Amino acid sequence: MLRSMARCLMAGLALTTISSTAALAQPEAMPRTMVWTSYDLGASGYAEASAIADAFGRKYGMRVRIQPSGSAIGRLQPIFNDRADIGFLGNETFFATEGLFDFATPRFGPQDLRVLMGKVNSFGMAVAADENIDSVADVEGKRVAYPAANPSSSLKCDAMLAFAGLSRDDVEVVTFPTYAATMSSVAEDKADVTCTVTATGQMYELAESPRGIKWLDLDPDDAAGWERLNNIAPLFKPVSETQGAGLSKDNPAQLMAYRYPVLTVRADMDDDTAYALTKALDETYDIYKNATSTASRYAIKDAAVPPIDAPFHPGTIRYLKEIGVWSEDSAQWNEARLARLKALRAAWSDMMAENSDLPEDEFAELWSERREQALAELENR
Repeated sequence: MLRSMARCLMAGLALTTISSTAALAQPEAMPRTMVWTSYDLGASGYAEASAIADAFGRKYGMRVRIQPSGSAIGRLQPIFNDRADIGFLGNETFFATEGLFDFATPRFGPQDLRVLMGKVNSFGMAVAADENIDSVADVEGKRVAYPAANPSSSLKCDAMLAFAGLSRDDVEVVTFPTYAATMSSVAEDKADVTCTVTATGQMYELAESPRGIKWLDLDPDDAAGWERLNNIAPLFKPVSETQGAGLSKDNPAQLMAYRYPVLTVRADMDDDTAYALTKALDETYDIYKNATSTASRYAIKDAAVPPIDAPFHPGTIRYLKEIGVWSEDSAQWNEARLARLKALRAAWSDMMAENSDLPEDEFAELWSERREQALAELENR
């Protein structure tokens, strides 16, 4: 395992070695060199990108340079500028296509991005087992931990509140300076509820403490709840999680699935290249599937189906159809997601023509109004 991880890290710091045998195996549409962006060194997304780069080098002779960054802009700007080919990203893919947060400025706006696939992860609401909180509805009036300047985590927490028809107005929001601090907040009795992934040190500490841990279920059969949840952002679905603090195959939790990393590319990537890359991700799966504890979730039947943060690339869809993974439901979802992206980009273009010189705060406020209007008009078509 240590040797495997070392090999993965080396792939991110240097170009993988091309052997003459591997080079001969490289498909015609597969680039010989690529640049990928990812989260910082030490993040699971970086380790997995490195493992996949190593697998591509071993099987196809591809050389990959991984460019890590601690910020959403740092990971996406090279893709926008055509200086990187794939981003191993988080919800910034969704934010970039929607013109939200960092992307609600005249410099950016809704970006024309596509995805190849995204690894399935889970996110949930954790409470102490000794608290009288047994459902998301019970969170009303309780102290809920939110991290400052972390829109991805905050969005997910808002979505889970919406599952029970709640919003931030119905709870006591407690803001912490970091995401790590939110995860520690329940054990330290600074909050009653935290929204988080399941397998972190803080969650294991809570589970092993005298208080214990409880995950609040999101009933997969509650259609109205899931509709409210996805009205916050249309990229989540139910998942039965068995890995993490207090969880096992015998004691799963019904949580919310999201994608990380989301393998993100420009819409103008050549269809044959996207096809070849998607096929390569599938063909090398057995090489990288054990790189991290959850890398097995890159299995294409799970990772290349919606919902996800942006529309799928046509080249990817071609490969998915060939192997029988792409369904009519997937096609309908993708068409709707493309229509949403097109509507937002059109609304942005109209707004920029008239208001690009507004002060930044006024611009962001006006765009928020225009964005909601565009989405409402799309919904009523």
